[in-house]
Amino acid sequence: MRDTIDSDTRLALDLALTVRHDGHGGVADDLGDLAGLTAWVREHTETLPDAPDLVLDERALAAVRDLRAAVRALFAHAVRPGDPSPADAARLLPVPEAVARLNAAAARTPTVPVLHWTDGAEPVVHRQPAAPGTDLTAVLAQAAIAFLSGADRRRLRACHAPRCVRYFLKDHPRQEWCKPSCGNRARVARHHERHRRQGEGP
Repeated sequence: MRDTIDSDTRLALDLALTVRHDGHGGVADDLGDLAGLTAWVREHTETLPDAPDLVLDERALAAVRDLRAAVRALFAHAVRPGDPSPADAARLLPVPEAVARLNAAAARTPTVPVLHWTDGAEPVVHRQPAAPGTDLTAVLAQAAIAFLSGADRRRLRACHAPRCVRYFLKDHPRQEWCKPSCGNRARVARHHERHRRQGEGP
């Protein structure tokens, strides 16, 4: 099992996982309001180093929710031929629209080239934000692009345990569920379904 997940992968997954099972048979949205977005950003200060400078308002909330819809659509595309998460399987954005939305969000933070040249080494250019006040949507979009274009994308799966709507990274070949409790629920559901069919008889 892999112990560490890079920050881009963690951000992309955590954004998608703000849509979750509510514990009562429905789907909850952790980004349902501005307070939810603010709480989510505070929980991610390690992966969002510019969190104190981010502007969090209703416009930012709408932009992040639009981005999340694109990310979840691309997650659904990435897990094919497997089924997507049931949370939004019936209302996924078309892939070209999701890609365009992701790229547009990633472009919201202009960057500038910065030269680094130490003695005895070749010059190296890094890109950094052109000005303070990082755009949250751009940071999340860039993290999603890094994840979707990287090797970890091949481990992405949708959990199909009863009532679960999560995506997860498969850590070992036999892993089917996002967590052990989902595996237990799935086994119990299969057991009940077998007994129900046997009770119906021929």
